[in-house]
Amino acid sequence: MSSEDQEAFRRLAVELRILEGTADALQSRLNLVGAALTELSLARMTLEGVEKETPDSSLFVPIGGGSYVKAKLESTDKIIVGMGAGVSIEKTITEAKATVQNRISELEKTRVSLQQQLVQVVGRIQENRNKLDDLTAKLSRAENATDVQET
Repeated sequence: MSSEDQEAFRRLAVELRILEGTADALQSRLNLVGAALTELSLARMTLEGVEKETPDSSLFVPIGGGSYVKAKLESTDKIIVGMGAGVSIEKTITEAKATVQNRISELEKTRVSLQQQLVQVVGRIQENRNKLDDLTAKLSRAENATDVQET
């Protein structure tokens, strides 16, 4: 059993753990992006629905936990849109829909990029596992040969 093979085995094992951590992190980011896309899609559908309503229409506004408050729609002309960092601005419904659609497009690009990275990392993990299996078999054969020679 050569020390070079043992060192290669250790290096592969460490790299494999690092790659698995990277794959987990990428999967977590994909889950976050997916949740954000779902939220933005819901916002887009809501804006499309509000656009069809008239002022003074009755609405049920979600307040969380599956609970709603009944409200009257004051205006369909202006929408308050969060811009980030606690900042919100008033926009027309057309501008608000465009803002939401732009965010969806950006998140879709991010999702595609993350998926590509994950595929690459998973491929590398599989390569390393195969190399590790081959190296383990080689080390095992070498150890068995040494045991046979000693007896």
